Amino acid sequence: MKIALVCPASLPATQFGGILFLCVDIARELSKKGHQISIYTTDLDFANNANTFSKNLPRIEKINQFYIKRSHVWIAFKLFFFNPSMFFQMRKDNFDIIHSIGVRSFQSFIAALIARQKNIPFVISDQGGLTTHPDIIMGKFINKLIYRLQSPIIKFIINQATKIIVANEYEKNIFLEFTREDKISIVKNGINLEDFNKPIVDFRKKYSISEEYILFVGRFHTVKGVDVLIKAVNEIRDFLKLKNMKCVIMGVDFGYEQEMFNLIKKHNLENQIIVIKKPPREYLIAAYEQSQMLVLPSRWELSPLTPLEGFAFKKPVISTNCHGIPHTIQNGQNCILTEMGDFKKIAESIEYLINNENERKEMGEEGYNQVKNECNSANMVNRIEEIYQKLIK
Repeated sequence: MKIALVCPASLPATQFGGILFLCVDIARELSKKGHQISIYTTDLDFANNANTFSKNLPRIEKINQFYIKRSHVWIAFKLFFFNPSMFFQMRKDNFDIIHSIGVRSFQSFIAALIARQKNIPFVISDQGGLTTHPDIIMGKFINKLIYRLQSPIIKFIINQATKIIVANEYEKNIFLEFTREDKISIVKNGINLEDFNKPIVDFRKKYSISEEYILFVGRFHTVKGVDVLIKAVNEIRDFLKLKNMKCVIMGVDFGYEQEMFNLIKKHNLENQIIVIKKPPREYLIAAYEQSQMLVLPSRWELSPLTPLEGFAFKKPVISTNCHGIPHTIQNGQNCILTEMGDFKKIAESIEYLINNENERKEMGEEGYNQVKNECNSANMVNRIEEIYQKLIK
């Protein structure tokens, strides 16, 4: 099959998040199976900030056995990137099916138009929480206005879709507000375990960290609950000092960095919390391996990949029971889930896992088994390939 994958961002913008890695993993696994894959995307670079677009990136680049086809973004507002030349790029190419990842995007709109014009199957997946994202529900007026303006486009994309792939029941229920059930298929998200082999770099040496540490990976934003983590660390600061334990926060700024540093300073935690901005992917992977656990106190997630990445190194996870998280990881088996925003419970859970090494190891093993047996990219792509084959018959 000739398959067009569509995504708002691709390599080298690895800090864009899970949507990028899903797309790349799908491309890599499908190309291994002999399919011809092209990713149509923007020239987001992420070299300096979240809205860096580089004309220096090659317009067409072969990576492994698939192609990335980039077009320049002329206007960007928040995470809505306008690259109209992608329409003409896709119109001249031929493919059997289009799969767009990330519904609330200009790229998905182009993909829907092209699929309609070419009269070929159109598959969509989402990682953006159509109606449940905090920016939509509790965000500033401008964010709510953007959503209202996007709504007709989103409805057009969903109506145009031949098949909708969701990661769990929570996400399925969101789409049922827009479409009928028989258009929806559940395919669990997965990670490529080959990406999480023994790290090739020494994280501790690079960042001069001699102590054990708990790890947060994510955007610097209240949606990810980084403020909750800081308050939790403050709650057990004496315990952590006694255990010679640090907290490492790794990620990229999404508008909260200064407030985050102010909160750290307010609680006098400069010596307890280490912040690493825009970490290279190889050092992020090494940080997973050398950590004691992941702490991810999110206020919203759809189907997060970060816990699965921690599981690849047998690390337990402390997170919240909000939205799609309990549909992705199992409370009491491979993680501890608390109420959203409850920093005291987060603190208690950190203390509990530090004090109970056997429990920590058992949870890590359970997490690894989930990734090895279920939530891996090979299983994910086998299911996606089956869906494609049924649609083009």
